[in-house]
Amino acid sequence: MTHYEPGLSDRFGRRFSYLRLSVTDVCNFRCHYCLPDGYQKTDQPEPLTLAEIAPLLQTFAQLGTRKVRITGGEPSVRKDLTEIIDLTARTPGIEQVALTTNGYRLADQIDDWHRAGLQRLNLSIDSLDPEQFGAITGYHHLDRILAGLERALTLGLDVKINAVLLRGFNTERLQQFLDWIKDTPVTLRFIELMETGNNPVFFAEHHVSGEAIRQQLQASGWQAKTRAQHDGPALEFTHSAYRGKLGLIMPYSKDFCASCNRLRISSLGKLHLCLFGEQGYDVRPLLQPGIAPAQLVAELEQLLGLKHETHYLQSGNTGATRHFAMLGG
Repeated sequence: MTHYEPGLSDRFGRRFSYLRLSVTDVCNFRCHYCLPDGYQKTDQPEPLTLAEIAPLLQTFAQLGTRKVRITGGEPSVRKDLTEIIDLTARTPGIEQVALTTNGYRLADQIDDWHRAGLQRLNLSIDSLDPEQFGAITGYHHLDRILAGLERALTLGLDVKINAVLLRGFNTERLQQFLDWIKDTPVTLRFIELMETGNNPVFFAEHHVSGEAIRQQLQASGWQAKTRAQHDGPALEFTHSAYRGKLGLIMPYSKDFCASCNRLRISSLGKLHLCLFGEQGYDVRPLLQPGIAPAQLVAELEQLLGLKHETHYLQSGNTGATRHFAMLGG
């Protein structure tokens, strides 16, 4: 029988204090690397309700979760997103509340989200060139997104900018990004394109390794930053001449999974032990009225025993992830 330390841990000694909670798989962008044809509506059930999310958060907090990131799809398509943020922030034990968004409603909603308890924001900006941004995302209002970003910074949120490395799209824009963060206090993170079930051809044509950029940064005086307890897998760098920071997320690098500290719940209430796992495990029935919290605790602890040591992406195994809108990356 597997024995666990207090809280959520697996048989490889990894502790899980970070939950990525997807609240919808709907997205209104058409990014080439995720949903090039746009979101395709299905007949699947409605996403988790506030009444279901509440016991889920309470149980994860009881088991040592301290950081919750709300993701999609695009979470702002939900009209009750502010209420979800408020619920998360008010859950005893949750110390950090974060949101990943494409920025579509950022300028209109960031004040409400901040008042509800949002502390950290991840914003996807794959290019600072308006035409190139539109070509990548299918959405041509970069200026609107940047206006929302400025407001988030004014409110004091900790902001990270995510940019997917794509051959032929934005790798040649590295200098433009570097010039931007010289005076912009954000953490810019370059993310290696990852293969999913729906994008093998696009992946083969556009994948770029982040290793060359890492070497370039270090040769230019960027210094590696110590990873904080609840941080994700990014390697972050600082430079005395820049207000912003730089990060690299390189899932194909050696030992990428060794520091894994996150679990994922899909918008339909399935626990995903890995972004590229073979399946999700349905815990939604344990979130209904009359179900003792101990049942969900026991189920989560048992399922952690199934988590693999690595994602096997390097072997071309993409698991059940067809596209990133399913789980928010």
